[in-house]
Amino acid sequence: MRWTKARLAQLQERLGSAYPDARCALEYRDPFELVVATILSAQCTDTRVNLTTPALFARYPDPATLAMALPPELEALIHTTGFFRNKARNLIGLGQALILKHQGRVPSDPVELRALPGVGQKTANVVLANAFGVPALAVDTHIFRVARRLELSAASTPEKVEADLCRLFPRAAWIDLHHKFIWHGRRACGARKPVCGICPIREFCATGQGKIEDPHTGQRLESADPEPVRAPAQDLTL
Repeated sequence: MRWTKARLAQLQERLGSAYPDARCALEYRDPFELVVATILSAQCTDTRVNLTTPALFARYPDPATLAMALPPELEALIHTTGFFRNKARNLIGLGQALILKHQGRVPSDPVELRALPGVGQKTANVVLANAFGVPALAVDTHIFRVARRLELSAASTPEKVEADLCRLFPRAAWIDLHHKFIWHGRRACGARKPVCGICPIREFCATGQGKIEDPHTGQRLESADPEPVRAPAQDLTL
């Protein structure tokens, strides 16, 4: 599909109508809690992270206490989020870096943020957008899949998909689009069984119409409208 400015605006409008309440699913009270929760969300659902963080923040409410955490104790608190040893190392390193280099505050500068332990480009963008209101468009697995199915990008990495999306859409729309694309990926455009028959943006999607192979699976989706079905349960991975 050849995306024009008018067509992109129509897509934004349709997503806005379909997901008016789209927002960050992670629960947090300040930038510190958000960066910690986002680090924990790697390869883990937001639901599981939200179940884990109350006890975590009760024990380690700020960077100073997190910097002094004992690995075994911290690992026990975050064990259910997966990859807990690596995450514990990153979280302790995060606390130490915030104390030593940033006076205990999470920086709003993108370069400084990405330099923190456990904080890559996606995590930095999530924090910038949600904690500081800085326009950013973090590309997770849902956005990566949706963008390629919509032919908004043919790139093979999240970073390149992000660059393509940022070129296509106005800067002021990045934060909102991030949330709406994620909700669409969770509620309609699933990895294994997208519900194309009830998709609110199918008219924009050659993949969903069966015109091209699905870049996610390498197979062509059914072009005929299936019988309407309920959307699958939400996958709350960030």
